[in-house]
Amino acid sequence: MIELEPVIITLSNGIRLVYMHTNSVVAHMGVTVLAGSRYEQSTEEGLAHFLEHCIFKGTSKRRSLHILSRLDSVGGELNAYTTKEEICVYASFTKEHTSRASELLADIVINSNFPEKEIKKEKEIVLDEINSYLDSPSDKIFDDFENYLFKNHPLGANILGTKESVSGFTREDLMRYIKRFFFAENIVISYVGDISILRLTKILERHFSTLKHSSIQVKPIEFSDYQPFKIRSQEANFQAHAIIGGLAPGYNNEHRRGMTLLTNVLGGPALNSRLILSIREKYGYTYNIEASYAPYADIGYWSIYFGTDQKYLEKTLKQVYKEIRLMCTEALNEKQLHQAKVQLKGQLALSLDSNSGIMLGLGKSLLLFNQIDSIQEIYAGIDKLTVAELREIASIYFNEKNISELIFEVGEE
Repeated sequence: MIELEPVIITLSNGIRLVYMHTNSVVAHMGVTVLAGSRYEQSTEEGLAHFLEHCIFKGTSKRRSLHILSRLDSVGGELNAYTTKEEICVYASFTKEHTSRASELLADIVINSNFPEKEIKKEKEIVLDEINSYLDSPSDKIFDDFENYLFKNHPLGANILGTKESVSGFTREDLMRYIKRFFFAENIVISYVGDISILRLTKILERHFSTLKHSSIQVKPIEFSDYQPFKIRSQEANFQAHAIIGGLAPGYNNEHRRGMTLLTNVLGGPALNSRLILSIREKYGYTYNIEASYAPYADIGYWSIYFGTDQKYLEKTLKQVYKEIRLMCTEALNEKQLHQAKVQLKGQLALSLDSNSGIMLGLGKSLLLFNQIDSIQEIYAGIDKLTVAELREIASIYFNEKNISELIFEVGEE
């Protein structure tokens, strides 16, 4: 069995480190901050993502070109991403350049100074990114669905922000956001590579020691005002796009693993999912249909997305609801449950084939849960799931009266 054996320690200034040794010439390091878009204030929509872009544009020590060249010049890679819950800056490099990568990441996280000239240029890039999403109905429909699902709540806001909000951001906005969230106790460093933890700790202590402290505990605003909806709009698309879904358990909810398994059976990445077999393979109504489950710290949501020819829209919807009802009334028998468990554990094992992905996952897990489950613990949790428990979970979260719909019908150009 593949096994994770991470070591978790706290640096002298309060930063948590999760370290995993691997016998590879390539190492990976990430700095993950609890500062995603759900922590933005109402006037800051898109600021976390904009900061992720601007954080590479200059520090008190380096200009943008020097930041981008520091690891690239030795064959490494530097990148970042923003989600609803975290901002992560990370790097991949050969292990002998661990100190170089650590110093660069520390410089970016601690010393970014956001030159006005670079901010102006980056606004145009982010505005172009927004336009590219608006041009892609299969992306836009997910953002719109979350907006309706989590109405008037930060979870419903688009991570990219709006054209108006991004255009109005200032250097002072970025500095305030950094001050609010980029402190030692709100940050996790994750490392997967082939150097000793003693040596790594010394490197990190040297580079990250100046990061400020704070006694503030960052907490999300709870969401509790869900109102199911059914919305249709005419769009200038070549095909109809649809999402149906509803609320789901969060990371810390006991139903999380059961919901993961049910969603996987319903429309996961495997070609033998129920939606693929019943709608794509049997009827040929759609090429792309999938179910997904997005858990956040305190809440989550599930969804089924498909794109289809307008003439097949209603027929596809009918079949989707048929499969959802079957999940509630019949769910899985013992044989099907065993097969579903084997499949889910196999997919989990495949996901651990990437050391970069492991590094990012370790950082996120420690940041959000302050713990990391071993593979044995995860597998044991999956093995404990029963037919009765899954039927109960399906009846709660797939209840039709709580299901929402967002449909982009084919309109006129």
